[in-house]
Amino acid sequence: MNYGTVIPALVTPFTADGEVDAARAGELARRLVDGGADGVLVGGTTAESPTLTEDERLRVLAAVLEAVGDRVFVWAGTGTNDTAASIALTRRAQAAGAHGVMLVTPYYNKPPQEGLYRHFRAVAESTDLPVMIYNVPGRTSQNVAPETLARLAEVPNVVAVKEASGQLDQVSAIRRLAPHLLVYSGDDSLTLPILAVGGVGVVSVAAHIVPGELARMVRAFAAGDVRTAEAIHRRLFPLCKALFVTTNPIPVKLALRLTGFDAGGCRPPLCDPSPAEAEAVRTALAELGLLRA
Repeated sequence: MNYGTVIPALVTPFTADGEVDAARAGELARRLVDGGADGVLVGGTTAESPTLTEDERLRVLAAVLEAVGDRVFVWAGTGTNDTAASIALTRRAQAAGAHGVMLVTPYYNKPPQEGLYRHFRAVAESTDLPVMIYNVPGRTSQNVAPETLARLAEVPNVVAVKEASGQLDQVSAIRRLAPHLLVYSGDDSLTLPILAVGGVGVVSVAAHIVPGELARMVRAFAAGDVRTAEAIHRRLFPLCKALFVTTNPIPVKLALRLTGFDAGGCRPPLCDPSPAEAEAVRTALAELGLLRA
């Protein structure tokens, strides 16, 4: 099964009055797949999922499936900090046609490792879709330990982890304890280092802007052309950092607008970037010759 190697974590386009623009999401998905992405994630952190209703998530999923579902693997973010709610949303996403689901670590309630294991296992067993675990302790306050991931990898449809702990040692430990579990980088600036310790790709913010270059980097590394992969990594590194100069997805929505695709602003409590933050994004795009506005 080809789950994708460069998977944009799709932003949610909003209209001027703050409503979800599902048709625009489909347009964006087509743009990114045409540009080189070989997978798409709908309803992740970058989608502002905490401020989306279930129905809004499913409308965007339906639009993206219609736009690119016959071309690439479409993941749906269905994780919450409530096991029962996660199961319900996962079942709705499967009924809507999602190809796989991504489950974020339960946030705020901060379950222990055993609670994490039981949560992820219960959701995975509620579906026959492939499951990707999303470990992002900077957002959730809890790290999914490699030992817990190794236990979860024994569940037949738990196939991957999006690893956004920022710790290469953790990736190495996951690869050692669960060598058949696919590891995706959850931090664009760490994609190449994660590939070097056994990762397979990236669930990406930067792929909204440079999907083709990221795809070339992953392919070059897989082909053993480390020199080319490292050159692309160095070229894109300032952009990867600029896209996290403040809370994601604030910078990437600005970057999309500056490169010719307006996806609207962010929903409160997120806000516009400061002038200094906006200038950092503009500078990184200008260095790559990508500014259109």
